[in-house]
Amino acid sequence: MRRHSRHVPHLPGVLCLVMSVAGCATAPDPAPVSGGTSSVEGTIASIDTRPWTYDGNAIVMLDVPGRDQVAVHLPARWNLCKAAPVDMDALAVGMRVRATGSSGEPGEVVVCEQASHGLAPVR
Repeated sequence: MRRHSRHVPHLPGVLCLVMSVAGCATAPDPAPVSGGTSSVEGTIASIDTRPWTYDGNAIVMLDVPGRDQVAVHLPARWNLCKAAPVDMDALAVGMRVRATGSSGEPGEVVVCEQASHGLAPVR
């Protein structure tokens, strides 16, 4: 009696295709659980927009007097936010800015959920 094995010759290719499609369908980094709205003023220490290349949040680090640094998260998909897009060309390291957004993890502000959220130079 001969046994037949259920060998699927294209299984590795199918799995690769499924994983590729799932990777493209993932959502951007979610905002941390909202703990309310916060506003901070500080000086830009660094600007990292590299996460935007994979739908992550750009991060602007602020030096805030009397506190540790604050990470300001800027989503890659502004069309999913109520806040107006931040003009990144108007920002530079050393510039004094005000960030208003949802506070989540300690030391983080996410600019997205409300129309009043934003990151802009302080004059």
